[in-house]
Amino acid sequence: MALPLAFTWTEFGQQVTSGLASGAIYASLALALVLIYQTTNVVNFAQGEMATFTTYVAWTMMHHGLSYWPAFVLTLLIAFGGGVTVERVLIRPVEHRPEIVIVILTIGLFIAINGLVGWVFGPEVKAFDSPFPNRSVVLGGVSISVQDIGTFGVCLGTVVALWLFFRLTTLGLAMRAVAFNPDASRLMGVRVGWMLALGWGFAAVLGAIAGMMAAPTVFLDPDMMLVVLIYAFAAAVLGGIDSPVGAVVGGLLIGVVINLLGAYVNFVGQELRLPTALAVLLIVLVIRPSGLFGRVVVRKV
Repeated sequence: MALPLAFTWTEFGQQVTSGLASGAIYASLALALVLIYQTTNVVNFAQGEMATFTTYVAWTMMHHGLSYWPAFVLTLLIAFGGGVTVERVLIRPVEHRPEIVIVILTIGLFIAINGLVGWVFGPEVKAFDSPFPNRSVVLGGVSISVQDIGTFGVCLGTVVALWLFFRLTTLGLAMRAVAFNPDASRLMGVRVGWMLALGWGFAAVLGAIAGMMAAPTVFLDPDMMLVVLIYAFAAAVLGGIDSPVGAVVGGLLIGVVINLLGAYVNFVGQELRLPTALAVLLIVLVIRPSGLFGRVVVRKV
């Protein structure tokens, strides 16, 4: 059983900054889950496996001599195309069927991609290069790794860019309108089907970013994103499964809280971080099912 660390403000600051870096990864994947949920009212259980596959694609390109950032950009383009393809080929034919059909479809996609990754790339754990130098900087007496700073900056920078896209562009506003009311949007001339496909594409991009930021620290294997997906799901529920802002806040909170509990609560340690996140998820569902920022839907009986 892990012993709690002696409390110092320096160590506390280091745990918080490390938790923010992890939380930024959870926030990216949680936001991807929210984007899909807003358009289909179901959770894409294959989101983590899609992220794992695209991370392997990035590893393959770097393994064949391409440097990190060009491989990063190409992987995002591939992820976007893959997300759009999944929606057009697999989801669109069943979009008017009961929601349980789409849920089962995403679970089947989860199993298929997991098996495909193991078959194509092998089950061995692979090292994934980091684009950030292996050193630390000291801010206010707190030593922060450049890897954590870079991870936080890339993930949150992407989230901000996506938020600006949805707020300031015509295409982004059309996608928000479709997520809010697809029938009214269709009457206004919006091509609802393609807006949904773009939503899946952007969700796949967010997943790819989460995968490529997580891989240097958790290493690359076919099950790499499984635990990250659970944390992201807990973050999405905590913030509100229909709230993009809530997904980001929930991801950061989960990252920081789990890190602090693992460091300072001796019965949690490293081994019980995941069950603790699930306990947080259960408590939120019992006390506030709509999450911190989610909308409460009132129906007349």
